[in-house]
Amino acid sequence: MQLYLDTGDVGAVRKWVATGVVDGVTTNPSLIAREGRDFETVIREIVAAFAEAGKEGFTVSAEVTALDEDAMVAQARTLAALDPHVLVKVPITEEGIAAVGRLAKEDIKTNATLCFSAEQALLAARAGAWCVSPFIGRLEDTGEDGMALIGRIRAIFDRHGLATRILAASIRKAGHVSAAAEAGADIATVPPKVFAALFAHPLTEAGLKKFMDDWTAHEQR
Repeated sequence: MQLYLDTGDVGAVRKWVATGVVDGVTTNPSLIAREGRDFETVIREIVAAFAEAGKEGFTVSAEVTALDEDAMVAQARTLAALDPHVLVKVPITEEGIAAVGRLAKEDIKTNATLCFSAEQALLAARAGAWCVSPFIGRLEDTGEDGMALIGRIRAIFDRHGLATRILAASIRKAGHVSAAAEAGADIATVPPKVFAALFAHPLTEAGLKKFMDDWTAHEQR
């Protein structure tokens, strides 16, 4: 399973891409607005961070803000023209699915976002989406099982030979990442704070402290 960062913070992207384990970035209008910067500039800088790190095969998801099909397609073309690595996020609505289908015919890759059911995921895959993004945390907020949804989508895609990738979104904690991997997600997109938590475990910290204390004692003999 690939790991993406869910952020509009270019500094955070540079920091974590340097670890070599980040495969892409997802953004949305809210994340970019939070940074208070120009949208296109942020996207270009995120792409540049991967290029500078020598990373290949990455994607950077940039979301349309229009609600009707024609406007979505027009915005998607503009976003895709920013860079070949840009993946256009389109919401799973009737207008959005129609736009995904049109964009697929133009070889513009899409991330069908705001997915909350297996039925929506199936529609996105049939339309030709490059990936579909079930929102785990938001489902759990309503009492539903987000990981079970990933499992259902995985089973449907595998049974019917659908190539659309499953991108687990709305990740709220480190445990969501491993659970998404077990459920069959192809990608998990993770906020920087949660990404940092993936490295941490109390026993690792305790073990490292003991090793260092023992080494210091040895050096002082």
